[in-house]
Amino acid sequence: MSLPQHLRSESEGGVVTLTLDRPARKNPLTFDSYAELVAIFRAAATDDSIRAFVVTGSGGNFCSGGDVHEIIGPLLERDTKGLMRFTAMTGDLVKAMRACPQPIVAAVDGVAAGAGAIIAMASDIRLGTPRARVAFLFNRVGLAGCDMGACAILPRIIGQGRASELLFTGRAMRAEEGERWGFFNRLVEGDVLAEAQALAAEIAAGPGFAHGMTKRMLAMEWAMGVEQAIEAEAVAQALCMTTQDFRRAYEALAAKRTPVFQGD
Repeated sequence: MSLPQHLRSESEGGVVTLTLDRPARKNPLTFDSYAELVAIFRAAATDDSIRAFVVTGSGGNFCSGGDVHEIIGPLLERDTKGLMRFTAMTGDLVKAMRACPQPIVAAVDGVAAGAGAIIAMASDIRLGTPRARVAFLFNRVGLAGCDMGACAILPRIIGQGRASELLFTGRAMRAEEGERWGFFNRLVEGDVLAEAQALAAEIAAGPGFAHGMTKRMLAMEWAMGVEQAIEAEAVAQALCMTTQDFRRAYEALAAKRTPVFQGD
């Protein structure tokens, strides 16, 4: 994976950590950083060396959303076609995150607002700190809450009523609310990035093909009935049984060893 120019990327043991790194402005997104994130997650779909992602921000905040001066202001000068290009591009980020087979762990400290809240939402697992504040504040700038898949994904995480409240009011969801409502898997008192990286490393040590299948089925089964889902899972699991990881697991367990997975 080529190194991005508008955010930091570090790789260790199959875990890629992506850090939004403009701490003076609470790590806002720009047109360039949007494009780089989309490219990274799309490329990961065919990169077997990447086993998991961690997404975070620097300087005690996650992401304050689209940069007011570099995105919001210029959008006022665009016509409808230009605005559609922008909203399609922002939606592409969520599509790329959901389509890449690697699990994504968000490490959220401080502010996660607007598109920053969306990035956390679109991740597979979210760890937060007691300082975390997550705000889907689109209505505060005169826009609808239906941005980048929020009306489809957020209710599935925290429930329809709670999602409706956040999207209609734009208020910040406090950390303890987020944990209680299921947005955060857990809150971390200490170093949330280190804990997210440890969790990602644990996931990365597992069966990569099978993890990708789990992520795919979690997405596909939103639109399935139970019987259809059971049939789809039967096919998915049979495919996993053809992998070398399944054979390695059997041989290791038979020999009373811990299996070492290679993702194939």
